[in-house]
Amino acid sequence: MKHALNVTREQDFAAWYQAVISEADLAEESGVRGCMVIRPWGYGIWERMQKLLDAEIKATGHENCYFPLFIPLSFFEKEAEHVDGFAKEMAVVTHHRLIQKDGRLVPDPEAKLEEPLVVRPTSETVIGAAFSRWVQSWRDLPVLINQWANVVRWEMRTRMFLRTSEFLWQEGHTAHATPEEAREETLKMLEVYRSFAEDCLAMPVIAGEKPENERFPGAVSTYSIEAMMQDGKALQAGTSHFLGTTFSSAQNIRFQNSEGQQELAHTTSWGVSTRMIGGVIMVHGDDDGLRCPPRIAPHQIVIVPMLRDTPEDEDILAYCAEITEALNAQDVFREPVRAHLDRKSAKAANKRWGWVKKGAPVIVEVGGRDLAAGNVSVLRRDRLYKADGKLDSAIMAKGDFIGGAVQLLAEIQTALHEEATAFISRNINRDVKDMEGLKAWFSAARPGWLEVQWSKPTGAALDKVVETLKGLKLTLRNVPSDAGPADGACIFTGDAAVERVLVGRAY
Repeated sequence: MKHALNVTREQDFAAWYQAVISEADLAEESGVRGCMVIRPWGYGIWERMQKLLDAEIKATGHENCYFPLFIPLSFFEKEAEHVDGFAKEMAVVTHHRLIQKDGRLVPDPEAKLEEPLVVRPTSETVIGAAFSRWVQSWRDLPVLINQWANVVRWEMRTRMFLRTSEFLWQEGHTAHATPEEAREETLKMLEVYRSFAEDCLAMPVIAGEKPENERFPGAVSTYSIEAMMQDGKALQAGTSHFLGTTFSSAQNIRFQNSEGQQELAHTTSWGVSTRMIGGVIMVHGDDDGLRCPPRIAPHQIVIVPMLRDTPEDEDILAYCAEITEALNAQDVFREPVRAHLDRKSAKAANKRWGWVKKGAPVIVEVGGRDLAAGNVSVLRRDRLYKADGKLDSAIMAKGDFIGGAVQLLAEIQTALHEEATAFISRNINRDVKDMEGLKAWFSAARPGWLEVQWSKPTGAALDKVVETLKGLKLTLRNVPSDAGPADGACIFTGDAAVERVLVGRAY
């Protein structure tokens, strides 16, 4: 069977991923290593994610704000573990002016900054400084804020959406009077991310706590949602951190409690990024391109008129416009349907395959015969082909299609989630008991993950486990919140297990 892309997932998963991004017009190289231009369809998906997640964040009591892109270096120096975690990735501004010298633009030595400025890699330090000004009394707590922004982390190995030097994200930051409140907040936002991934992205994830070696720099506890890509690798799709008093101590976030005593506030931070778009590609994409879940598709239904430069074209366009208007007058997922009439002057087949590659959930073609019969020809992007390999294009009466469009979009959203859930379920092995079994599992071409017994070692014992896994190109992912009880020996240390941990290869 011939597909729309020139490389399949089976042939070369990495090349296939890049082909989807290119052919679906999601993003392109920018001329700056590790930075990308996000094209309208890709940015439209991000806007949909942003809108849906922003509503969830605000529903939990958070308010949006904005903090500067530039952060004084001294802010980072106050928190040693944090700066160590990001030092190798920091982009630094040292001058504020350029001059011409020998025909070239160079930094003006007279314009050197008194203090270098770090281009925002994350905002705990600068937001902590603001919290220290905002919080004076227990009555000022909790502080619940979020910002949508870009960040810069100078990555050495880059891949579009998954790992870029600049990316878009949201980062939430909160301050609380007690550690119990802060921990509750951390887990609440983890659940927001889990439900957003499952319900909106149709992406099944495993939520749980990260092992000690995988914690965010400066955090007491880090939690994540982990998604499985079609090549079996893990993608950390979102994180939520309980920071304790680490940053409040460094940034002097203190408050007077109800008894008049001074205490340090307990803080949290949490975020997801455009990396999630990469996850959607690798969870739902097929050999014809992206398959976009309806809830995040910029256009859920695309109407493609089959025009032939004849007088009949105007009648076909009017017919298509009527369908588009009727669709957009309906609601799906508590929002108006997003139907789009593609009026571009191009061959209908080329337009059809363009939308197939973009992953529009429903593609409707209308030609002269459809107009005469009052029909439409409907393609579901989640199941494009019949058993014989031919396109599964269903001829439907116009009224029947319009009347069933909302249900059809809901079915596609559910079908994508169920397909991805079945994939992750059959690719997590919980039966491996020793290192030989682990090595055998990961010797397969595209293994999934192992959930193994874990004694939660620390210090040198943990370092030894991490080094052993590094040699196998593996990492500890998280301890699933819904894992079964530990009931045996740790696969790595032989000590009594206290929990179960996921192991896998990761992006």
